[in-house]
Parts: sequence; C-alpha cells; structure tokens
Amino acid sequence: MKQVRNTQAKTEILHLLSNASSALSHHEIQEKLNGLCNRVTIYRVLERLEKEGKIHKIVNIDGIVNYARCNHCSKEKHLHNHIHFNCEKCKEVICIENIVPEITLPENFTAHSYNFVISGICPKCAGIQ
Repeated sequence: MKQVRNTQAKTEILHLLSNASSALSHHEIQEKLNGLCNRVTIYRVLERLEKEGKIHKIVNIDGIVNYARCNHCSKEKHLHNHIHFNCEKCKEVICIENIVPEITLPENFTAHSYNFVISGICPKCAGIQ
C-alpha cells in the first residue's frame, strides 16, 4: 500500500479548500497559493487529494473544473450524490449537501458518478444576504 505523503503544497491546498465558502478552480487555487508551487504540482496534489477521498470535482456551467472539500468521504467510498449550485453572476459553485437527487437508471445500467449542477443567482448576488 502506498504511503500518504503530506507535502507543504498538499497541506496548503487542503487548508484552502477546507476554509473556502465555495468550490475553487485550479486558477483560483494557484492565485491563493501565491507562488508556493507551480500549476503542474497543483494538478498532481488535487488528483492525489481526490484519490484519498478528501476533495471532489465539480464541472461548472462554463465547463471549468472546481474542487471542494469532501465532508462525508473516505478513500474507499466517495459520496458526491448532492447537488451543486453555480451562480451565473459571481460564478461561485456551492455544494448543497442537504438535497440529494434520486436517480433511477434503466435496467442493466450502473452509475459510478454523476455531476448535478443547477445554475441561477445566489442569495448574495440577488441582494438577499
């Protein structure tokens, strides 16, 4: 079994995602790290964190991959069956974990993962917060 490595880049990226109010894109992570590591290292760390069950990917309405901290996952089992809200104005992607869509596939189909994104305007952009 491969040993889990904790590098400074990995620790900082996980810290960023843990404290973020919304999912972050690779570009946003790179900006917030302020030169700590290069873009390739960031991709590798994100891939490793996803394999370890610590983060998950969300493809937003513009096709950009965003990353968010997993709250109920482990290396053995990822539970990403919640919805994501993508604000059309500020572009934030927010995990909404208290709503789980029910999906029924036809016979002999097996789902391994899905990406459920709702687009609209968040409360902040609507002036409600």
